[in-house]
Amino acid sequence: MNPTLSPDPADSALLARIHQEIAQAGGWLPFDRFMALALYTPGLGYYAHTGRKFGHMPTSGSDFVTAPELSPAFGRALARQVAQALAHSGTHTVWEFGPGSGALARQLLEALGDRVREYVLVDLSGSLRARQRETLAPYADRVRWVDALPERMSGVVVGNEVLDAMPVRLLQRTAGQWHERGVVATPEGLAWQDRPSAERPPIAVDGAHDYLTEIHPQAEAFVRTLARGLLADVQAGGAGGSVFLIDYGFPEQEYYHPQRHGGTVMCHHAHHSDPDPLHAVGEKDITAHVNFTAVALAAQEAGLEVLGYTSQARFLMNCGLLEDLSQADLVERARGQKLILEHEMGELFKVIGLGTGAWEPLGFTQGDRSHRL
Repeated sequence: MNPTLSPDPADSALLARIHQEIAQAGGWLPFDRFMALALYTPGLGYYAHTGRKFGHMPTSGSDFVTAPELSPAFGRALARQVAQALAHSGTHTVWEFGPGSGALARQLLEALGDRVREYVLVDLSGSLRARQRETLAPYADRVRWVDALPERMSGVVVGNEVLDAMPVRLLQRTAGQWHERGVVATPEGLAWQDRPSAERPPIAVDGAHDYLTEIHPQAEAFVRTLARGLLADVQAGGAGGSVFLIDYGFPEQEYYHPQRHGGTVMCHHAHHSDPDPLHAVGEKDITAHVNFTAVALAAQEAGLEVLGYTSQARFLMNCGLLEDLSQADLVERARGQKLILEHEMGELFKVIGLGTGAWEPLGFTQGDRSHRL
């Protein structure tokens, strides 16, 4: 059973803000706007308040664990790929989006040493930035934060569990008709309401049964923004660079499988999951799985190459994770194995590589699944 979520004065303020936006929007708010408010409203949204969020166990006050929090072997393996990508481009800058607690940044900086002259973190959360500054204090001379991307950027971009936290739009097929699902205010609280829509999933969903799913315009726009910055550097005579995004999700044919009729939106609190984002707004994370085909197509249409796509397990093993764990103690081995076991993170999580030119990254040397996108 999920733990009880205690009332917080900030929740009332956040709900008041959401009710205000619903009223200003004419009584109906699309889910992507609701999700953005719930997660990112300054000082009130889930990622904007001081709750711990990241950690091993509920006793730490955290809500979920990410791969770099689970084991530093994750960062050490990824560092081998980043080192190869930096050498390929002749650059010395790493960009990390959604750096969370700063654990991955610290692991990469420790492993890469002088190969990184500048580590740029992109995070809009003031509370998380404070935690990152503490974690990265030994590297203060190389670390900086930005709120927006420059017109030109070069180096290696990494993002672990970034795409899943980007707001999605909900599409509901009922009695053969497609609707967009949004949020309304009722005397009892927030509720769902569907409106007829011309929007459709990118591929047809077989069957006549009712079907709920998501589309990802913000994630696709994010990839196009990265492409624009990297390609602007190439056009100006620079080296451009590569992007490695790690998240849970599927290629399009699996994402819109007829049996996945309930969608993938999920909430996380105290290491428990539930499917109701309209409850305890601001107190829990809201995520959706990633459509990696859409990410790849957005990148290609913007001018980037798809360098590879594979499971997290295969990517990390290609990057030397098993050799690393062979020298670790029993506790570290057990944690590291969760990164690659099929029923843990190994298969659900995927890695996609993008770049300003075609080359062969270490992480995709075996088990590349680009042909499945």
